This record gives sequence, C-alpha cells and structure tokens, in this order.
Amino acid sequence: MVIDSMGPHAATGQVLVNCSVFDGTGDSSLSDQAIWIRSDGTVALVGDRQDVMDAAGANPEPTTVVDLAGGYVMPGLINMHVHLGLALPGAMSASLDRDNPAALALQMAGNARRTLLAGVTTARLVGETDYTDFTLRRAIRAGTVPGPRLFTAGHALCCTGGHGHDSDGLEADGADGFRRATREQLRAGADLIKVCVSGGLAGEHEAIETPQLTDDELSAVVTTAHDWRRTVTAHAGPADVIERVLALGVDGIEHGYQLTPEVAAEMARRGTWYVPTITVSRCREFFEEHQVPAWMMERALGAGPRHWESLQHAITAGVRIVLGSDMPPDAPFDGTTATVREMEFMAEAGMTPGDVLRAATSRAAEWLGVSGQIGTLTPGAVGDLLVLDADPAADVSALRTMHAVVQGGRAVRDDRGHWAKGRTA
Repeated sequence: MVIDSMGPHAATGQVLVNCSVFDGTGDSSLSDQAIWIRSDGTVALVGDRQDVMDAAGANPEPTTVVDLAGGYVMPGLINMHVHLGLALPGAMSASLDRDNPAALALQMAGNARRTLLAGVTTARLVGETDYTDFTLRRAIRAGTVPGPRLFTAGHALCCTGGHGHDSDGLEADGADGFRRATREQLRAGADLIKVCVSGGLAGEHEAIETPQLTDDELSAVVTTAHDWRRTVTAHAGPADVIERVLALGVDGIEHGYQLTPEVAAEMARRGTWYVPTITVSRCREFFEEHQVPAWMMERALGAGPRHWESLQHAITAGVRIVLGSDMPPDAPFDGTTATVREMEFMAEAGMTPGDVLRAATSRAAEWLGVSGQIGTLTPGAVGDLLVLDADPAADVSALRTMHAVVQGGRAVRDDRGHWAKGRTA
C-alpha cells in the first residue's frame, strides 16, 4: 500500500536543525542531527547538520531552517487500537446520539483532531458505527479536517448479541453470514477486518471467558479477508479461545486478557501480532469520570492483574507487540495521555525503551504493511514527527515533554513557536 503525506503540505522544504533524532528503528538517539523534509512532506535526508544543509542547499527548492533548540525528535506515534466514536456504557453512551449521523461525525472529527495533537499521527480504527470512519478518512486525506492518518476496519464483526453488538459491532451468524459481513466491510473500503471471538469488558450480558464464534464462522472471515489480502485481528480474552483462533489463521490478537506462557509461545512461533491495551484494565479514574456502571468497572479492574501477567508472558516469549490504547488516545490519564501511559506500562512490564518506541512506530507500520513509509525518520518516509525535551530512547516518559507535532512536514502543534521563527536558508 502506498500512502500520501496527508492534506496540505508546508509551502517550502524544511531543514530541522539543533536536534537529536531517534529514527524509529534503532535503540538510541543520535545527537547533532538535522532533518531535511521536502515540500511534498517526505523525508529527504537525516544526518550530520552540515551534510544535510549542504544537500538541501544544492537543491533548487526553497528551504526554511527551523531551529529546534536542542530538542529530541522521533517519528509520530501509531496507535493501533482506537475507537474515535467510543461510547462506554453509562454517561458516554447517554451523551452520544448514534442515530444522528451528523452528531456522530462531529464527535469523531473532534476526537481525531485531539488525537493528532496528542502526537498520534496514524491510528488504526478497530470498530466504528455506520461507516462514518470511511467518510472521516476521506476528509482527513483531503485536508478538510485535521486528524491522524487512518487505517480502519469499519464495523467490528460479532455474533448476534456478541461483544460490541450494541455499539460498533455488526451482528452475523453462520459461515455465510460472517462471509457476507466481511465482504460488506471490504466493499466499504476496510483496510483490515476486526472480529470479536470472545466476551470483553464492556458487554453486560457476557463474561471475558465467553466464546462467541464457531470455527466455521471465524474461518469464513479469515479466508475471505485473506483472499482480499487484508489482515484479520481478533478481540479475544481467554487463552483457550486464543489458542483455537490462532490455528484458524488470525493475524493479530487484541487485549489477550488471559494469555498463558504456552499460548504466548505459540503466538511468537506463528508471528502473531499482539495489541495488549493494558490501560483498559488499570484506569479507575477514567471510568469514574465517565460514570461507567459498577459491573463494568468491577470486571475491568478485576481483570487487571491477570492482564498484566499476559503482557509479561508475551514479552518473555518474544511476541510481536505493538501499541494500542483502546482508551481515547488523547484522554488525560495519570498526568499524561492514555497513549503515553500505555507506553509507560509496556516499559514497566519489561519492554526496553527501544522496544516500546518501535512498537509505537516502525513495528506498527510493519503490521499495517507500510514499512518505510511511516513510523521511521528515514529517506522516503512521510515527515511525521514529534519534538520532545528529553530522550525517549532513554526513558519513554520523555513523551510527557512533547511540545511539537508535525504531520506530513506540516507543523500541526508548535507550543514553542519553532516553525514561526523559521528562516530562509
């Protein structure tokens, strides 16, 4: 898949100087670097300041020099588990009129803008309502509204009464029913397929352990999606269900609340991707603020210890882990955003800073099938980047010091006015 650099670009090329760079691929940041971004929003060169200035100067394109005052630069974040129309049971659902397409579209557009300003320049949507996500994706690509680059599954697929049936799920039954539901998402333009194979945290009449699809139903989804060269990711909690769906060929697991060492090892052997979304079982303040019902809070927080063990099993086994918050990416959480707190939890569970940063950048891009195009600061990649005060490769909590966000070479957040002070080379 070839992607563009999103919406309007900067009027001229840019050379960002006086910075250190984590490029999304290694384990450390390099000091005294410069980044040349072409006017089309793509990275031309990253390296020693004088070498980059010389190369940019030899190009006839007008160039603006932006002094980042010693900041640390890294690729924009890729959040792989996002619901821009999220409405948990309780006050959130009561405040959202899902029967009003305009209201839903405006909420999703507002959430998209806040997500971008929080440093998430690309998001993977894994369940939205009434195909509004596809309209929003087109609007963001056209530059009509600001937001992250979107990869979307359309509706999540579930059985009748299954997980998500009362929110973003599309109900189906039987192999033919799920085959049709999959094709409906593909017809709308889905980049991937999301299927709910067990219960979860937000379904009142289910348990995390409740299996919800038969083998022939899931096989119909996987076969159809793979025929169309789309990946399939599964909302799945219990180990026995995950073990069964791995054998049926799913490409990724969302949540995995109850992984065992044996199932984690099988995921690693198969190269299955894992999005732990560890924040969703550790966010009491968020639940209280949004007045979720007691049954959901009890279930979610009660799942926390076992969920944490699952993440650690996956780390030990060498499972391919990527970042996903499930909570709104920009939601205030423990003094930062849900996205950054998810990364901190991943580090606390045992991942190295480099592993966490790659999970949020280049590894996520790999799963999306766009390696080298996003998630790195290397020649040819889109110029999506963040500017921080501290080194994220030393401690991912450095992301709490973020003060600039650039998407496709265009500064969409510039707290310090670095781009306003830019000078012509």
